[in-house]
Amino acid sequence: QVQPVESGGALVQAGDSLRLSCTASERAFSSYAVGWFRQAPGKEREFVAAINWSGFTYYYADSVKSRFTISRHKGENPVYLQMNNLKVTDTAVYYCAANGNGGSDDSDYHFWGRGTQVTVSS
Repeated sequence: QVQPVESGGALVQAGDSLRLSCTASERAFSSYAVGWFRQAPGKEREFVAAINWSGFTYYYADSVKSRFTISRHKGENPVYLQMNNLKVTDTAVYYCAANGNGGSDDSDYHFWGRGTQVTVSS
């Protein structure tokens, strides 16, 4: 059982960069795949990016590919989501999830954080 905790959300302008962090105090977190998901107001939760436990395998949603980078050092906390060239459409609550298979299906992830708000203004 782990409890991911997200941080780094903020109000920024379009074109700005932001880095989100996901940590957990439990040692097991370092051995889990981790995914980032987001949910905008009135919309369903959607996949953003995922990384396996070693940090060597990762996936991105097409909407963020080339702008976002997910990373982690092997066996370490935390997992980062570097977001560059932010767009108004990136506005959402961003959630970190752990213990999935590293894919894009949120039902595969067992442990979820409470989210951090990212707001991008024009």
